[in-house]
Formats: sequence, structure tokens, C-alpha cells
Amino acid sequence: MKSPRRILPKPQFKLQNIFQRLLKEPILYTEFLELLTQATDSLYETPELEFELLLSNGLPLEFDGDFVYLKTTKTPIEEQTFCIVDIETNGGSAKKGYQIIELGAVKYKNGKILDKFESLVYAKEIPTYVQEVTKINLKMLEDAPRLEKVLKEFKVFLEDDVFVAHDIKFDYTFVSDSFEKFHLGKLLNRKICSIDLAKRTIESEKYGLSFLKEVLNIEVDNHHRAYFDALTTAIVFEKSLLNVDGSKIKTVEDLISFSKSDNVINNHKKEDNKNV
Repeated sequence: MKSPRRILPKPQFKLQNIFQRLLKEPILYTEFLELLTQATDSLYETPELEFELLLSNGLPLEFDGDFVYLKTTKTPIEEQTFCIVDIETNGGSAKKGYQIIELGAVKYKNGKILDKFESLVYAKEIPTYVQEVTKINLKMLEDAPRLEKVLKEFKVFLEDDVFVAHDIKFDYTFVSDSFEKFHLGKLLNRKICSIDLAKRTIESEKYGLSFLKEVLNIEVDNHHRAYFDALTTAIVFEKSLLNVDGSKIKTVEDLISFSKSDNVINNHKKEDNKNV
């Protein structure tokens, strides 16, 4: 007797499927709206409202006639504004009740720092080990603005710039989860991990921020304070860009893809050693 044939559930169509297609090609706006109605994780029944939500959450969409495209697929690296971010927190996850206690960021474009964002954040608790590492104590936070206010201001500052951080998974996720907690949407900005990019452009035994500061002779004080770490990251990011092959890596999406590629410097060195 034959066993009954197993029927696999049809994969759900989600917003991420639309984003992946945008990486390959522009989409006719009318089709784009139709795709939004099909996405199971859309928040609004009206696709026009969903489109506006994507924009407000930092997805860099642009029109070219009747088509919608990702700006980062066409924007040259030197014309892109990168928002380089660092946060200090009192714990490991916003979803577990921890929060940002300091947020710092700088806007970088083509070798220049354009603007900065810096704020302590009021909090009721800071574990002793965090105070020891950051030198931030509760007394310093007594008159600091509340987290919701800081996040609202940072969201305006960030716009749809490319989000860069040293360990992007932590900073990006923590900020996005914090946005959601206060009903401020979530992050959909394109992102780059400066650690990943450095591993493909800078020779170093380690890629922690403090180690790279020494290797690259970066003279920025106050390690483990958000603004100064963001500034240090910006310098690391700039030095990485200087080592990128501009004849092959031209657009922002080229850079993002390269930062995730197999072209890790230490891997090449291992291969060279094998061949000696």
C-alpha cells in the first residue's frame, strides 16, 4: 500500500521577496502595489499606505518614470551618505527589556563628516560591568532625555541613509527592536558591517574596534562611548573604502555584496601559505 503523498505548504510571499527582486531590477509601480497586496507581512490593506510605510522605515526607494527602484543599486559609493552608528546599552536585547543608554552617529560622505548625533538616554538601571566598561553611571543619566524622544530624533537624523556599524547585527537589531517597542516602525535601511568590510580590505590579526584603532593609528579617545566609537568606525570605514577596487565595485549595492563575499584577506593568506 502506497503511503499518502505529502503535500508541502506553499511558501509565503513576503516583503523580503519584493526587496530581493528590487536588487535585480526596477519594478513597475502598479505591479509593485499589487505585490504589496500579496505580501503576507504587509501591515496595511491599502498598498499606497504600505508603500509610504516602507519609505518612512528607511527603505531607499526612488521613481524612474513609472518604475520603482532601490537607489543603492544605482548610487555611486562616493555619492552615498552613510550613517555610522554606535550604541551603548544596559543589556543584550531590547526584546528582553534592556535599553539603549547612549546613542552616537556620524554622517559620512566621500571623505567628509557631514553631521553628528550624540545623546545619553535616561535609564533606571545600569549593571556594574556596563558602568565599568562605558564609564556611564546613573548620575550621568538623571537629566538625560527619555528613550522614545531620542529614538524619534535619531529616526529623523538617519533618514534612508545606509546604516553602518561595527558588528551590524547587534546595533541594527537593537535599534530596530527599540523603534518597534515605541511604535516607530522598524529599520529597513540598507546596511553594512564595518567588521565584514574591514576583513576584506585591511590586513589585521583581529578586527575588534580597539585593535583596529592601534593597527591603523586612529587617535580617538573615549573607547566604549557611543559617539567616539561611531567616529572611530567612520575612520575604519573610510580606510576600508580606500582599499576597495573602484573599477569593479562602483555602486552601494556592489559594496554591500563585496562586504559579504568570500574575498576575506586572511583566507587568501591561508591559501597562499598552502601553495608555498
